[in-house]
Amino acid sequence: MTTASHAAPEVINVLPPMAPVVDPRAVPVSRVDSDLPAVDPRRLVADALRERFAHPPAWTPELRREPRMTERAPAQAAVLVPIVQRAEPTVLLTERATRMSTHSGQIAFPGGRVDPEDANVAAAALREAWEEVGLSAGFIEVLGQLPTYTTVTAFVVTPVVALVEPGFRLRPNPGEVADVFEVPLAFLMDPAHHRRHQMEEGPSARHWFSMPYQDGPHERYVWGATAGMLRNLYRFLSA
Repeated sequence: MTTASHAAPEVINVLPPMAPVVDPRAVPVSRVDSDLPAVDPRRLVADALRERFAHPPAWTPELRREPRMTERAPAQAAVLVPIVQRAEPTVLLTERATRMSTHSGQIAFPGGRVDPEDANVAAAALREAWEEVGLSAGFIEVLGQLPTYTTVTAFVVTPVVALVEPGFRLRPNPGEVADVFEVPLAFLMDPAHHRRHQMEEGPSARHWFSMPYQDGPHERYVWGATAGMLRNLYRFLSA
């Protein structure tokens, strides 16, 4: 991942496989991007988001790939980036169950592997959101997609950004999801909350963002792939 604060080049990481981060909170913060402007709140409302995806600007995603931690073949995946249209828009996120084989216990978007039966990546994201948390497609308006993001576990993830109408009732699948919560979109689109980390391992280095959010007594530690995709959403909305 890049460590430049203002440029937004595509990063092609060809580092060898690395050991996982045991506790990302223990890795020091190398920088906070408080010098970058937050996205104007007027760009975070439904009509402005529809307009942005209907007529996207010229922009460059900042983060595309993480260093590999597996030798298995890449697999296509999709996640739903659900922007709930409350008076203050929020992003619906999950905490993955600790029994999951990949990214267990981490903060994530609803999503998973694209199945052969899925018509496209948007259909996969909608199916996964229903299966994981019981979010019905009847409340969802898909806006568009962000560029793919390849995780350390070799999932090539397409983020599908959508508006979600309030009034839904969730039914989290306890086998996959430990918790479901919402974080204000304005918080996530403010780089003053984007913290950079760097971990050295032999000749290699790994870089990532974290965006911790204090949700009452809970610290929602958004980091890694989820934070990387949110950073790309920031670049897209601020372009």
